Amino acid sequence: MTADRPDGTPDRSDTTRLRGASASLVADAIRDRDPLPGTRGFAGLLADPRAAVDEPDRTVARDPVLVRDVLGRQPLFVETDATDPAEPGAWSFDRNDLRNPEPVPAGSVVSASERDRRWSLPTYAPSRPGAAQAAVDDAIDATLAEFAAETADPSTGRLAVAFSGGVDSALVASAVPDAPCYVAGFEGCHDVAAAREAAAEMELDLRVVALSHDDLRRAIPDIASATGRRNPMDLNIAVPLYLTAEAAAADGIDRLAVGQGADELFGGYSKVVDPANDDRVDADTVRGARTETVRTLPAQLERDVPALRAAGVEPVAPLLDDRVVDAALRLPGDLLATADERKVALRRAAAGRVPESAYAADKKAVQYGTYVSREIDRLARRNGFKRRMDDHVGRYVDALLEGTV
Repeated sequence: MTADRPDGTPDRSDTTRLRGASASLVADAIRDRDPLPGTRGFAGLLADPRAAVDEPDRTVARDPVLVRDVLGRQPLFVETDATDPAEPGAWSFDRNDLRNPEPVPAGSVVSASERDRRWSLPTYAPSRPGAAQAAVDDAIDATLAEFAAETADPSTGRLAVAFSGGVDSALVASAVPDAPCYVAGFEGCHDVAAAREAAAEMELDLRVVALSHDDLRRAIPDIASATGRRNPMDLNIAVPLYLTAEAAAADGIDRLAVGQGADELFGGYSKVVDPANDDRVDADTVRGARTETVRTLPAQLERDVPALRAAGVEPVAPLLDDRVVDAALRLPGDLLATADERKVALRRAAAGRVPESAYAADKKAVQYGTYVSREIDRLARRNGFKRRMDDHVGRYVDALLEGTV
């Protein structure tokens, strides 16, 4: 999302320094401690943060600061041992530009003189069900309308949608029906079948990326390099995203729209349904468990955004817009997840936009819905790393990265 200048024209700030918002908007968010100032996330260098000073006289000079929004939607990295993390060469959007990178914590303002957790995730009381659902409906309508409008601007580049046939990606695709949709997976997998069904009903241009073991062997080192992650779970999730994005980029796509954030914000995980009896979460309420999942987003985005960029596209996540986040955080528990349904409010909001095959579809994690997890496990076993071995897939990944298999 790009802020506007006072004359109404888009403010396309220097994205080598600050991404996702104008300097003035970020400075105001710092001053007001506003965690959701109307963006899809921002990060980078605020070179002149005088407007963020709380005093009336804003001519006082301040050191440049690094910023990263409350959900970490734009990853940002600094040298671990930097005396002044905001100086040139000490920070980057790409961890591979640095010797010993560490992520700037989400919600932080960082400089030579301060490391301030400026923004925290809002903790709203639940709204009444009718008002809460209406707020979600309005937020999604406004966000998708804006997303469609910006996509119509040729200067933003060619856009495609990562499409699994579920409610999240179908909602995103509904806003840009002329954009091509891509789904990756092995033969017979859930995601390809679901995507084909939903795309046919929505009359979308679906392009299927058929995966092979050679694709996995090629992608894993690239993803490990881009993200700094080499554990099997992270790779299982990132591989299908990377290969989907790579295929889109090969077709000349510049930006790939994803449905990321919907599961975390709207209660899409099974562990939020009965948290008091689920040892995967600390909370004992649905809303509390949902908040725990939302707080995992910064670390997830530090994996997924660099992986997608390494594949050659810029990710776009409309459902992580501040308006959607704000509305989702106000939902009562029974509009998040029940014993019978998850992402209740999101599905209701989607019912008028997408076919029932999409809005009623059960969640299938990408690593399982594409068979990527199964096939990486198969590769490990074929190379002698049997399941009886401790962390057999992790050992295979290490051997692959070291070039010994």
